[in-house]
Amino acid sequence: MPDPNTITLSDEVRAAINAGRPVVALESTLLAHGLSYPANIDLAREVDAIVRDAGAIPATVAVIRGLPTIGLDDEAMAILTQNPGISKLSARDLPIAMGTGIDGATTVASTAALAAAVGISVFATGGLGGVHRDARESFDESADLATLARASIVVVCAGVKSLLDISATLERLESLNVAVAGYRTNRFPGFYRRDSGYPVDWSLDNVTSVARVAHARTALRRSGVAGADGALVLANPLPEGSELDASVHDEALASGLAEAARLGIRGKAVTPFLLSHFHAATGGESLRVNLEIIRRNARLAAEIAVAIAKEGR
Repeated sequence: MPDPNTITLSDEVRAAINAGRPVVALESTLLAHGLSYPANIDLAREVDAIVRDAGAIPATVAVIRGLPTIGLDDEAMAILTQNPGISKLSARDLPIAMGTGIDGATTVASTAALAAAVGISVFATGGLGGVHRDARESFDESADLATLARASIVVVCAGVKSLLDISATLERLESLNVAVAGYRTNRFPGFYRRDSGYPVDWSLDNVTSVARVAHARTALRRSGVAGADGALVLANPLPEGSELDASVHDEALASGLAEAARLGIRGKAVTPFLLSHFHAATGGESLRVNLEIIRRNARLAAEIAVAIAKEGR
């Protein structure tokens, strides 16, 4: 277990990890920056209930008063959800946040890094960051990718956000030795869309198969095999009928990219701008899809965590 002065665990999460019971890590950026209060706290409670109903312990990750914290009490959740100016923290920002004692919401990269460090085996999120469309000029690539190359955890996601360069992102994941598999699909999803237009090499059809892959990766890592340290990205597409309409999606993306170019928005500001544009351009439909992704991935992650715990007995 970590030094409590470095990473703080709730009593429930600590007890579950020590007993080998299933735990699911949950990021906090969506709660802090994707939704306003009280919709964000309502979603947090709903996702917690989904994870518990599936037999696992929910473990939302954030930085509270400079301490990376896994498993938030009511006070910490209030800090996270009711402070519009709370910082957004990637993995590189953690020591600065700790040294300055600030509060912050964790991204995919920082959530995965902290959860893997304490032995949590599964992490549920929405969509991964990746290589940006103008990366040839900007060199803009999400820290999610490099962090997942070093974090031994199963990441249940809906692929990567469709506003990124998905082909380049898949190439980078391959170069970084990050395993990618579809859940009951051989097509890589693009967040709002079931199919990004790109295939995946592997498809896993049930949670037992995912659990066995996770245990095999752990065995390889413990044997010192190079390249076995990284995550397993499990891409879980939306069901038919739940995705964003193709024409609506494509029109919102095209108009958003054009507007970002007109306003000179670049770098890390592009993704939040485009997500906000999607919300406005689709009349809130993109948010509905986003929330559906979060709910589905939380349930699947919990089922996988339960299967991993059973396979480990």
